[in-house]
Amino acid sequence: MYPTDLKYSSEHEWVRQPGESPDSVRIGVSHFAQDALGDIVYVSLPEIGDQIASGTAVGELESVKSVSDIYSPVTGEVVARNESLDDTPGLVNSDPYGGGWLFEVKVTDASELDSLMDADSYQSSLDG
Repeated sequence: MYPTDLKYSSEHEWVRQPGESPDSVRIGVSHFAQDALGDIVYVSLPEIGDQIASGTAVGELESVKSVSDIYSPVTGEVVARNESLDDTPGLVNSDPYGGGWLFEVKVTDASELDSLMDADSYQSSLDG
């Protein structure tokens, strides 16, 4: 259920290295997060060029049940955003690790990636 090639944050975001370009990472939300939110009807993402900091809210996922902040697991510059979510926000539910990705960041401090959890640790954090 949680791909082993990803890293995970305690806020339920995932990070894939590399993103589309070798110096960026792709970020999305885990199956757990999208399942807890329910049907996502609107996605607010950071803009390309935005400077974002690890642990800060950078966007929102709105579902029929609630609104939840998206937290960046890394510090850097937003270099891509998933424009498909403007018209099809439900991709976050149906394909959270593929077509439902959120944005990409050119990371300024690669050591931040070392503090993220692997799939087993993330699963344990949910069970515990």
